[in-house]
Amino acid sequence: MAVTSARALKLLSIFGTGATLTAGELASRLETSVRTVRRDIDTLRELGYEIEAVRGAGGGYRLGRATRLPPVVFDEDQAVAAAVALQTVPTILSGIHENAARALATLRQAMPARSRAHAEAFTVSAARNYWEFPAEPINGEIIRVLGSAINRRHLIHLAEPPLTLEPHALVVWAARWYLVAFEPSADRWRAMRVDRLEPRMPTGRTFERREIPHGDPVAFVMSTHDRGDTPAEWPCRGSALIALPAPVVAQFAPGGSTVEYETDSSCRLTLGAWSWAGLAGLLLTFDADLTAIEPPELRQALRALHTRINKSLKPA
Repeated sequence: MAVTSARALKLLSIFGTGATLTAGELASRLETSVRTVRRDIDTLRELGYEIEAVRGAGGGYRLGRATRLPPVVFDEDQAVAAAVALQTVPTILSGIHENAARALATLRQAMPARSRAHAEAFTVSAARNYWEFPAEPINGEIIRVLGSAINRRHLIHLAEPPLTLEPHALVVWAARWYLVAFEPSADRWRAMRVDRLEPRMPTGRTFERREIPHGDPVAFVMSTHDRGDTPAEWPCRGSALIALPAPVVAQFAPGGSTVEYETDSSCRLTLGAWSWAGLAGLLLTFDADLTAIEPPELRQALRALHTRINKSLKPA
């Protein structure tokens, strides 16, 4: 009975996401048989939960729209996810540390004992990686304004630079917030650092959603070279013209670097490292021709690496 109850609880939490899933998909998630899934669905129905059977293409089972879930329904995996998320969110949002801590305490009190034990097992401390260059945590109010505009499909105005945008998505990458938006006046898509925007209150004017390039806001941000990043401070910093398209280099360039479009098949990458040899090694990882290398110290480091590699490859 305990196993059946735990499985039914997990099934209810899956339905709580609003998804419509086939019996086979549910069986795969629960690691059980289709027959057992159908029996658990009958159990939930007997308990008063409205589980709808959707017929036709894309059909399956889903939670009825009028069904109310209990105040907190967490399985062990969800408990861990909630605990980790609430402990790490202050690294990307400012002014939220106390609220996140209170939310975590409230959730722990409302969880069943078994879920609470899993949540309390995770105490997370965030530390900076020297190869990442996150922006300062974003003011939560700015995210609320932008998120609301995205959800309601409202145009936004920026104070600086003065622009009107159609906001479509927010993306967090390497602890930096980006807004994916369409700029009607220029007929182009933009990926913009949120920490450098001054959004005014939404206009209340609606727009029709468009298909985001690549069909994915994350892929768009990662492959956009002019997304507002600036070179980070390093003891050694240099640049080179790389014989690769800017979108390719933008996707794999280290944090704190910048990519400038030159031609459809080349771009200039500016980046830094602890040493000139380290910087030279980073450039070589792109496995492409390098020209217009600056400054002289970086050219010398590449020559030294060339000499060292040739020496190591000579027969003993």
